[in-house]
Amino acid sequence: MSTAQKSGVIVYSKQFRELSQFYIAMFDMDLLRETKEFVSIGNDQLNIVVHAPPFEVSAHTLNTVKIFLTVECLNKARGKAEKLGGQTLKGEWSNPLFKVCNIVDPDGNQIQLREFIS
Repeated sequence: MSTAQKSGVIVYSKQFRELSQFYIAMFDMDLLRETKEFVSIGNDQLNIVVHAPPFEVSAHTLNTVKIFLTVECLNKARGKAEKLGGQTLKGEWSNPLFKVCNIVDPDGNQIQLREFIS
């Protein structure tokens, strides 16, 4: 896999390096990228980003997995999410490949949206 996946999963873990080794061995994935904050692993079908939590994760937190999906336009997707009963969260980040923001579905699950930069 030579380019960034359009869809995948973010898994938050305080021991993100160790957890990434589990996924690599369990699902025969490759190490794609490693930084001080995350490890990106995957294969031709799926990208998993195992990330140090950017927020405090309590012992009672059950859901530390966040899906990410690609959209054509972040602004349009934010508006659509709100029209469908979801919420948009403040902030937008970017890297050389894509811009990202977060929304929340009607059940409270966070979703990262990615808009690839042309």
